Amino acid sequence: MLKVEDWAEIRRLCRAEGVSIKEIVRRMGVSRNTVRGAVRSDSPPEFERKPRLSAADSFETEIRRLLSEHPRMPTTVIAERIGWSRGMTILKDRVRELRPLFVPPDPCGRTEYQPGELAQWDLWFPPTPVPLEDGSLAKPPVLVGVSGYSRVMVGEMIPTREAHDILSAHLLCLGQLGGVPRKGVYDNEAALVSRHGGKATLTEPFQRFRGTLGMGVVICRPGDPEAKGLVERANGYLEQSFLPGRRFSSPADFNSQLGAWLELANNRIHATLRCRPRDRLTEDRKAMMTFPPVLPDPALRLGLRLPRDHWVRVGTCDYSVHPKAIGRRAEVRVDPVEVVITLAGEVVGRHRRSFAKHRTLTDSDHVSAAKLMRMAGSTQSSMGSKDDEVEQRDLAVYDRVLGVV
Repeated sequence: MLKVEDWAEIRRLCRAEGVSIKEIVRRMGVSRNTVRGAVRSDSPPEFERKPRLSAADSFETEIRRLLSEHPRMPTTVIAERIGWSRGMTILKDRVRELRPLFVPPDPCGRTEYQPGELAQWDLWFPPTPVPLEDGSLAKPPVLVGVSGYSRVMVGEMIPTREAHDILSAHLLCLGQLGGVPRKGVYDNEAALVSRHGGKATLTEPFQRFRGTLGMGVVICRPGDPEAKGLVERANGYLEQSFLPGRRFSSPADFNSQLGAWLELANNRIHATLRCRPRDRLTEDRKAMMTFPPVLPDPALRLGLRLPRDHWVRVGTCDYSVHPKAIGRRAEVRVDPVEVVITLAGEVVGRHRRSFAKHRTLTDSDHVSAAKLMRMAGSTQSSMGSKDDEVEQRDLAVYDRVLGVV
């Protein structure tokens, strides 16, 4: 068979240099008919191998019959029904070719997001441990959000998976977006959603939060991560591009490094959009809802009467309070950053929130105040025992009353 390079050379000699067929035969050492065929052919010669017979050919009619009745029948079942005794690779290849003739096509759709339409939210658990206040290592959750239209990513590490911590970080992330998307997509996080009888119900803190913002909520079905594929891919992107090679000294350091990295990530060319997410954020914000005049306050609030042990427990940690609040009712406000205790509007305790568990956080001023109060109480007690005289009744009065005297 004539090679492609010989075919090209014959046509060059004939068309470009005008060499005669007889001369081309002499130069190329091929037959006259071969030269004539190459000159007349506008396409290069192709070698066509004769198809080899397959062991599945004799079973094709039976395979087609089975697929026409049961288009999704597994190949292993087909092999059993037709009495196949050879290797499965040949049969699988033939079934793979024939099955599309009987199964209707199922094209996937491309999801298009409108500006300000929605954002997807999820808790990401970084595999890299972070040092806590007590020197221990832990993997606190990170709330991650992605805007559907602009693909801008936001995130914040939080101490726990409780509703007040998630929603406090949620409000902070919305501030980074600069508006409120009309809908949010969530999975079945227990602090936000409860399921009974297959029906999803938002928890009361989440209802108050989204009601104040006027935001719609879409809850994914259990075991359906594709429903929020944007934020799932963002979690993978964080693990592949943000974490490698980094060291963190505390959760606050983690959030600081994450914020700086997100600024870079949101200014890179997005693989799907072919533009920078930050470039689309302005249009996204214009279509988002504005924040209400009064923002929701998702912080945890506790009211309690302070005992003589002037510490309040939040989660598993104890935070000291000024001893002047002993015996009185105090208000405790807890957010992911700090714990504030107030008494009739006056701050009697303020501590940075501890990510570590089972810790006691004590303000030195509270210890000094308690010591002074104990000393003052001891002094008053000793003075009373020396100067105060207790009146004693004259027992002769009873003798006179009874007529004994």
